[in-house]
Amino acid sequence: MEIDQKHARQIVARGVSAWERDDFESALDTFQKVLEDFPQFADVQNKAGLCLAMLGRLDEALGHFDAALEENPSYAEAHLNRGIILNDLGRHEEAQYAFSRAGELDTRDSPVFPSEVGNRIAVTHAKLGDLYLVANHPSDAIEHYRAALEIRPRFMDIRSKFAETLIELGELEEARAELMLILESRPSFVGARVRLGVVLNRLGDDDGAVAEWKRCLEDDPRDMRARAYLASVQMSLDGEGAEA
Repeated sequence: MEIDQKHARQIVARGVSAWERDDFESALDTFQKVLEDFPQFADVQNKAGLCLAMLGRLDEALGHFDAALEENPSYAEAHLNRGIILNDLGRHEEAQYAFSRAGELDTRDSPVFPSEVGNRIAVTHAKLGDLYLVANHPSDAIEHYRAALEIRPRFMDIRSKFAETLIELGELEEARAELMLILESRPSFVGARVRLGVVLNRLGDDDGAVAEWKRCLEDDPRDMRARAYLASVQMSLDGEGAEA
């Protein structure tokens, strides 16, 4: 059964709890269940990779770090983790490049909070935002996501959570701007494009919504969300035509 994004984040929180107890197998199982429905969650790909690394399954770990970077090429922590695994696998030249890339990205976003310190502050704010969402306090979650993005504006997985929460609060114009910013950076982020269509539809721009959902289906013809939204809009238009 497919889970929605809010429920997915609640499940991720349970996986993080298992990780903090050093129960890496349970954490991995939890993260992989989320990735079945949300493979675009770069942070969860990274977490799954870390679990596999701790379990000694290095090649599989590398696959998850690669997946995280495919979704978010600016994910400094994933570059760093990838470098560690490559080094352990004896692929030293590739590892050095990964370490170098991680260092460049660490200091690019915020000279005030360089390197791993800035990443940790941003991720901590994001985790607090997730917890506030679980507690059904989206207004408080928003403030933490906003604080995270001030430090690491290129962390698109956090920006996606921010946009999703804005939609929940009815802040549609701001949500549209955030989703467009994500898609400028990552045009293949189908989940963000689906949500942009939802926002445009709620703002009364049916043509814009349909265009976004059709673009989703060009990227992934199997995407049931885009197909369902398109069918819903068509049914609505057919109903209006019948009434006329």
